Amino acid sequence: MAAAPPGGQEKVIAAAQHIVKSLANSKNAADDMIRILSGHAGDGDESGGAGGRASVSDEEISPYLISPDTVGALRGIADVMLRAGYGPELCQVYGEMRRDTLMECLAVLGVDKMSLEEVQRVEWGVLDGKMKKWIQALKVVVRGLLAEERRICNQIFAADAEAEEDCFTEAAKGCVLQLLNFGDAIAIGKRSSEKLFRILGMYEALDEVLPELEGLFSGDARDFIKEEAVGILMRLGDAVRGTVAEFANAIQGETSRRALPGGEIHPLTRYVMNYVRLLADYSRSLNQLLEDWDTELENGGDNVNMTPLGQCVLILITHLQAKIEEKSKLYEDEALQNIFLMNNLLYIVQKVKDSELKTLLGDNWIRQRRGQIRRYSTGYLRSSWTRVLACLRDDGLPQTMGSSSALKASLKERFKNFNLAFEELYKTQTTWKVVDPQLREELKISISEKVLPAYRSFVGRFRGQLEGGRNSARYIKYNPEDLENQVSDFFEGRRPNA
Repeated sequence: MAAAPPGGQEKVIAAAQHIVKSLANSKNAADDMIRILSGHAGDGDESGGAGGRASVSDEEISPYLISPDTVGALRGIADVMLRAGYGPELCQVYGEMRRDTLMECLAVLGVDKMSLEEVQRVEWGVLDGKMKKWIQALKVVVRGLLAEERRICNQIFAADAEAEEDCFTEAAKGCVLQLLNFGDAIAIGKRSSEKLFRILGMYEALDEVLPELEGLFSGDARDFIKEEAVGILMRLGDAVRGTVAEFANAIQGETSRRALPGGEIHPLTRYVMNYVRLLADYSRSLNQLLEDWDTELENGGDNVNMTPLGQCVLILITHLQAKIEEKSKLYEDEALQNIFLMNNLLYIVQKVKDSELKTLLGDNWIRQRRGQIRRYSTGYLRSSWTRVLACLRDDGLPQTMGSSSALKASLKERFKNFNLAFEELYKTQTTWKVVDPQLREELKISISEKVLPAYRSFVGRFRGQLEGGRNSARYIKYNPEDLENQVSDFFEGRRPNA
């Protein structure tokens, strides 16, 4: 770029600004150049020269682009000033005006200039919106705004490649650095679980546009921008790993001591599984970022061939299962412990089975957890119904047949105890809730298959001993159909005394 003659630099800058203002009053110009350079262009270039710009973004950035007719006028001005040796002054005027315009466009896209302290102080709901806008703005700015700015610079400063580079760098670097600085503030900020997916979105967006961003610049500017962007990308990756570790610690450290009524699905289970399911949407990035993450489990044999994300998911769900086992002890009733464990483990399995988590964990993992659910079901039946079924056994009954008063007394006691035990279970377990309809019906069928044949057999063998006697209906209160109807009310989560 040719140097300006000595002296009169301020006059040249003033002259350049005057030319700009003069162009604004020319009816032959496509648009007012000051308004263009300040961010109020005309219709923009409808030829789509920027390439890859989304139509939604066109509406947002087109007011900040220089229209095609005005480019020609600017090129004429640039040629005159460059031939006269006023290249630096030209670049100063162009760079300052376009920089301010691009920064204004960035603000319109929702990316405000914020210090690290300001980012740290913003409440999460507001920060979440800013991170979302940053992800969108980064792609719009790199692929639309700056790509178009680069193309326009190439046309305006076609006579001087060095001037083109200097003017574009001066115009664009402030916009780029403001975007990168916000990304850096997020990367080094306080970690919390709810930020993970926005940070992942920022990581993926920057990783995606990095080659294009680098390609917009050249020379020292290119090296500087690349170094800054790569450093921030690495720090965002560190933030992802740290946030995943923070989430794992949060699961293990969850300390609520309130037992949910009826053994329903714990909020922790819902939260963790919905969170983990979202991880699968970022499998490509997470498999890279978690490659060297500490994923050792004591029983690590099953996860040898898993992807890094699969191992991470396995660890998080293992932590969740351990916490659910711990919370089951909040219930004094062993049967309700098993109902709680069944509800929560089945929810976990269904979330895995119906999502990409199935691919990560595999069919064998699902089969093992279904086997565990069956063991909980067996534990429930044993703890709830052993005492009831004991009333229907012949063990301990007097061996004397006929109308032995001892046998009658024992039978009365057996039926009385059966009625009391069954009614207590009915009162209690109709308030319990088995959330999954299929599991609920399977449990009811299991109860009926255990209790009804035993009751039917016992009544069939000994009804004759009590029939005809005083108050026999007081002892044989139910026929098998009555019991079956009552069992159908179990696990529906009825309110007590409803």
